[in-house]
Amino acid sequence: MANKSQKRILIVGAGEAGIMALDEIQHHSELNSEIIGFIDDDPEKLGKYLKNVKVLGNREKLPEIIYENDIHEVLIAMPSAEGGVIRSTINVCQNCKTDFKIVPCLWEIINGNFNINQIRQVNENDLLGRETAEIDKKDIIDIIKGKKVMVTGGGGSIGSELCRQVARNKPESIIIFSRGENSLYNIGVELNHYFPELSIDLVVGNVEDSNKVEHCIRKNKPDIIFHAAAHKHVPFMEKDPDEAIKTNVFGTKNLAESAIKWGVEKFVLISTDKAINPTSVMGASKRIAEMIIQHFSDMQNQTKFMAVRFGNVIGSRGSVVPFFKKQIEYGGPVTVTHPDVLRYFMTIPEAVQLIQQAVTIGNGGEVFVLDMGDPIRIVDLARNLIVLSGFIPEQDIKIIFTGLRPGEKLFEEPLSKREDVSATKKDKIYISNLMKVNDNFTKDLDELQQIIYIDDTDSLIRKLMEIVPTYKPNREAKKINKLWMCFD
Repeated sequence: MANKSQKRILIVGAGEAGIMALDEIQHHSELNSEIIGFIDDDPEKLGKYLKNVKVLGNREKLPEIIYENDIHEVLIAMPSAEGGVIRSTINVCQNCKTDFKIVPCLWEIINGNFNINQIRQVNENDLLGRETAEIDKKDIIDIIKGKKVMVTGGGGSIGSELCRQVARNKPESIIIFSRGENSLYNIGVELNHYFPELSIDLVVGNVEDSNKVEHCIRKNKPDIIFHAAAHKHVPFMEKDPDEAIKTNVFGTKNLAESAIKWGVEKFVLISTDKAINPTSVMGASKRIAEMIIQHFSDMQNQTKFMAVRFGNVIGSRGSVVPFFKKQIEYGGPVTVTHPDVLRYFMTIPEAVQLIQQAVTIGNGGEVFVLDMGDPIRIVDLARNLIVLSGFIPEQDIKIIFTGLRPGEKLFEEPLSKREDVSATKKDKIYISNLMKVNDNFTKDLDELQQIIYIDDTDSLIRKLMEIVPTYKPNREAKKINKLWMCFD
């Protein structure tokens, strides 16, 4: 007879990960847990025993099996399953009021020694809604090993992860350029701890300062520059559009000019899907940054310029996920701008791997885009995060709709109607075939630079519309209050 005090566990997924989880739990008697059975959708496995544990049914039978067997916890062991499968399994567990946990993703199992400590609570990355893109890591290592690599905005979420991943690929040195001294210090301490032999130069500076940018590039002679420094918050840049232009446009121009002057081999701009048919100043400024990359690529052949576009990054600082988490910690409400808002999402590691992958296939002038699957409704993400935090949406934590903010769209577009894409040799990575930059582009930039210093927002917006014909401003004024300040 079973020990009633034991935790009764059901494993969803009778593949390699599920069997490894079974072995781990059975080898740890101190957990006082019993594996009751497996769930698997493969009909050939139904009724069979795996290490004396029976496959009881498929996922359609999950609620019935949970109730009949008095299951205390469901262990989701499907590391290669798409997010939709994970979500539907979680929903069943929630409806049955049964606890659930998840095994690591597949690369964690392959690259690490899988153990019981890696079984964890479900997190937001599991709810991405698609498989993460597979990146050719060997190509990345080959192109970064032994190189001097500069990362601007190196203290931010994307920049710091870039530094970590670049460091693993054995560069000669990393130059981290950031205006935030605290974040710069933190990433410096981390890299020095894990990569004590790596040469690291921490530079406090602003990309708007052309003299500081040139001094840094002249001194360090980087082979590759990853340009992640940017203003990215849509509402702030609507309020202070001149700051978006100074950093996102002319900061990029400063770096590009110095990169050419001092012989940088490759330059990668981190861009955004908000640059496509922009309705915000931030999106328009990033589109102009892309145009700068195109322009300098057409001017010369020495430095290979390219840009990488992606959507929202799950877990990045200032993005919607940590903001929702903080609101949930405070007991709610969780604020969502509109019930129909859709966004494309990526994980931080996935975004950073794509950025590096661009270096391996870029020949100059390309804007790379990633197949990010289907967009996710922000309100669904909010509900899922509330549930994953152990609460019931609307009952424990309220969701409030605050209205679209100035510059915001209901949905972002992976491509403009004026663009098409070409496949690359890398799966799920495409090249956006952009329109040629206007012959008057240099003159337009000079005029834009004059406008940002005369405190004339209307003229600034008009000039942005002239430079980026697809920019359709949505600057309806709205009072900023605590409920309205939600990010994406």
